Amino acid sequence: MSDSSADFSRFHCPTPLATHETIQLAHGGGGRLMRQLINEVFLPAFRREGDTEGLRQPPHDSAEIRLGDGTRMAFTTDAFVVSPLFFPGGDIGKLAVFGTVNDLAMSGAKPLWLSASFIIEEGLPMEILSQIVRSMREAADEASVRIIAGDTKVVDRNKGDGLYISTTGLGWIPEDVHISPAHIRPGDKVILSGDIGRHGIAIMSVREGLQFDNALPSDCAPLHRIVRAMVKHNARAVHCLRDLTRGGLATALNELAQDAHVGFVIDESRITVMPPVASACEMLGLDPLYVANEGRFVAIVSPEAADDLLEVMRGQGEAVGLQIIGEVRAQPAGVVELRTAYGSSRILDWLSGEQMPRIC
Repeated sequence: MSDSSADFSRFHCPTPLATHETIQLAHGGGGRLMRQLINEVFLPAFRREGDTEGLRQPPHDSAEIRLGDGTRMAFTTDAFVVSPLFFPGGDIGKLAVFGTVNDLAMSGAKPLWLSASFIIEEGLPMEILSQIVRSMREAADEASVRIIAGDTKVVDRNKGDGLYISTTGLGWIPEDVHISPAHIRPGDKVILSGDIGRHGIAIMSVREGLQFDNALPSDCAPLHRIVRAMVKHNARAVHCLRDLTRGGLATALNELAQDAHVGFVIDESRITVMPPVASACEMLGLDPLYVANEGRFVAIVSPEAADDLLEVMRGQGEAVGLQIIGEVRAQPAGVVELRTAYGSSRILDWLSGEQMPRIC
């Protein structure tokens, strides 16, 4: 794609970041307020000046740790509070395993071990808990990882919303793999791994009691095998990966644009939204570009290797919506431009509020 669009750099319309005295739902929604919470509260507290161990700069989906013999390990942690506990295509247990595996995969790591902690509300039926634990075991077997440690806490009735799960994951990073927003370059191509919006709509269909014709299940799935195939084919060409969870495709691209100090130009006609998802989004007033996914990611790759990597990805299974959707440009940095199907352009900005809470 050429860089012949309108020049947005001369426009300046800053959005003030409201200061809140209490935590809002939007602080966990993947958008502007969550970014502010991380940058202004957590990173200043936990990052040490001059420390190159663990916390990455720019941030990524997992920390990188070097062992004494030089072995590189990816380390990540996550928490899952999805409501309802069961949804079309999965449940909180499956989501917890695959979500953690996928964070490791976005660093090019081979996932190895997980831990899982359970916060259980008094009164949760034992059969529900057993079903979710069995689902976690099945998901771990599918992803070829082992759950090797954990913890259990029980809270008072009406204080825990059924069940929350917290996980930690550890994986091995091959020495020739270097995946980070810092490696994104102007001219790189953006590959989207499939159709978007399924997970968020699967959650909302149950939560709101909606029945959609030809409804699609959540895309909840492990991504490490497709990533492994890509890096085995050409590790140096895979510059950055990001899974499309809270805030969807638009938020992931905004994160990368800000962290890498680049811009993106994306072709809307190359983004696949399945008809049932598009219909549900229209009914609910949602933009599918911001709807969460749990089995989709974007790959930022070198332009000369993009077509080959696309074919490698297609060889790993379902390829509905797998496309090169855009490219990286130098300016305006931090801006994601969407070229619409009507020939116009618009800016994909950060979410300013909470579009869809409790989806993971």
